[in-house]
Amino acid sequence: MAMREIRVLPDPVLRTPCDEITTVDDRVRALVDDLVDTVDADGRAGLAANQIGVNLRAFSWNVDDEIGYVLNPRIVDLSEETQDGDEGCLSVPGLWYPTTRAWYARVEGTDLDGNEVVVEGTELMARCLQHECDHLDGKLYLDRLERSARKKAMRELRERL
Repeated sequence: MAMREIRVLPDPVLRTPCDEITTVDDRVRALVDDLVDTVDADGRAGLAANQIGVNLRAFSWNVDDEIGYVLNPRIVDLSEETQDGDEGCLSVPGLWYPTTRAWYARVEGTDLDGNEVVVEGTELMARCLQHECDHLDGKLYLDRLERSARKKAMRELRERL
């Protein structure tokens, strides 16, 4: 178990869709330990495996004093009702931009023992679930910004690199 370094843009692993986990072995168990340890810090709501350089479909969350993980997550339900609010990302440090997300989200996947895991929530939890599933598909919240906000964010990002 270890607190892992967070990969930041322009690291290509962040733009690469992650592979399904087909076998739970010692490597996957260590990954889950690292995801849980690394997300357990102030200001961290979620962490996808590719954010620590591992190209597998898994993420951890830390919302409302609850820490958990899910393997091979997939979004199975989103509300039509939306929420707006500033969103940030550990892999894009220091940038916060208004991002529209579904107000409610439900994710299904499995745990290390192959049992079904259902994670659902509203507001921050819903935002987290959508954000982390995007990461596993090789997408960043910046991709969801309205055109003018995305242009401003990319300019700000280029100035920092």
